[in-house]
Amino acid sequence: MIDLYYAPTANGWRAALALEQTGLAFRRHKLDLAKGDQKTPEFTALNPLQSTPVIRDEDGPGGRPLVLTQSVAILLYAAEKAGKLIPADALARARTLEWLLFAASDVAMTSGTLFQLTLVKPAPGPECAAHFERRLARFFAACDTRLAGRDYLADELTVADLALYPNAAARRAIIDKHGPMPHLTRWLERMAARPAVARAMAE
Repeated sequence: MIDLYYAPTANGWRAALALEQTGLAFRRHKLDLAKGDQKTPEFTALNPLQSTPVIRDEDGPGGRPLVLTQSVAILLYAAEKAGKLIPADALARARTLEWLLFAASDVAMTSGTLFQLTLVKPAPGPECAAHFERRLARFFAACDTRLAGRDYLADELTVADLALYPNAAARRAIIDKHGPMPHLTRWLERMAARPAVARAMAE
């Protein structure tokens, strides 16, 4: 059994998506970041950085317990453990990793910076936040182009789609504002219709 410690953020949802979509047995432990649940001694023992998500797998590699942080590491661990969401074909695997890292670095980092500038520590001038909004819209436009004529980023559902979805879903207003992005919009609707995705995104 895997224990998932998460908050309803893009990173937390990414880890939940990994576990729901792979079908691995897990228990949710929702943390309230505003109340400081991530700073308790019990959680700090799992992750000294006091950030979510974290999983604890009682049946980790070699049958030993494993504690793992970082949403993309959790995503890849779950996919490899379940034998799903990572194509065996070398070219498809390369494309999967390309879009996985794009989602986890360019998209997620820009979305996170925009969150900080608009909600956590507002920037001194509106142009700073506007810059990152335009940057994020450009990344979403690249995803839209990629999805033209295909259902998923690497043609089949992979870890790349699960990495991108939480940020794209949370930033739907930016997609609509800077669109049209019909292929990305259809992909968002296709992803949202998956039962595992709906379960993962339910707080």
